[in-house]
Order: sequence, then structure tokens, then C-alpha cells
Amino acid sequence: MPAANPNLEDEGESPRVISPFAQTTSTVQTRGGRGSGSWALWLVSSLLILAIIGIAGYFTYKYLGDPYRTLEPFPMDKYLADYRSMTGNTFKADLKVSADLGYTPEKGRLMVFTVQNDNRPLVVLIPTKLKDLYFTKGQNYQASLEVGDGGLVYADTCEKE
Repeated sequence: MPAANPNLEDEGESPRVISPFAQTTSTVQTRGGRGSGSWALWLVSSLLILAIIGIAGYFTYKYLGDPYRTLEPFPMDKYLADYRSMTGNTFKADLKVSADLGYTPEKGRLMVFTVQNDNRPLVVLIPTKLKDLYFTKGQNYQASLEVGDGGLVYADTCEKE
């Protein structure tokens, strides 16, 4: 009788091939699966994209939220040289309060300001619609100014900076 082959379960079955490395253990660690470490990359990328969108949104909001962005800065030199050429024009100005010349209920408050980077005084009529603003010497305001007849400057809007 021939010797029994341990790889055969049945005598009618063909012999199975067994790898010589079947009983050894691997020393190389395999990755936990496809893309197991990519979640961290997705998380960091998503946070970076959200931060960029947030920063862009903030600056867009700041730019579009500025009601004075379409106005030219008030040209103090041109106004003092020839105010007639500026009559009817509207400008933006960064103003610093110098003095309060008084208030009348019919016209408004007459104020003396200095324009940013210019120490020369500018008299501005603050209309009665802005009567709730409280002006203190040294405070800074941003305003839209219109040059009226006779060179009197009117504040259409005024906001504290």
C-alpha cells in the first residue's frame, strides 16, 4: 500500500499545493485598509478651505458694507481754492471734531472739523435728521459731505468711527 499523502483529504482528490510560507508570520505591517489615513487630510483640507472662505467673506462684507466706498475723498485744497466748482458734489471725509458752534432747530448743528491729515478747519452743517449724534472734541467721524450754495458744507450722513 502506498504511503498516505497528508495533503489529500480523499484518495480521489488531486493533491493541493501548500505555500512554503504558509506557517510564517509577516514582519511587514499592512495599512489598515485603503484610505485609512486620508480622513485627516480631508479634515485639514476642509478646515483650510473654510478658513479661506471665511476670510474672503469677511473682507467682502467689510468692503461692501462701507456706504462711502463709491465717494471720492473730500479735496480740502480744491475746496479752499474754489468752492464754486465743487457745488452740488458729494464726497466722503474722515473728520475730527474741533468745535461746536451751536444748534438751531430749523437748520441743525454747525460744527468745526478738521479733515484727516489736514489741520485746517472745515465748517460743516449737521442737519436736524442727525440731531441724535453727540459730538465731543477730538472724536473721529466718517461722513458724506455735500458742498452747497455759497460754499457751506452739509453732512448727508455721519457715523462715529
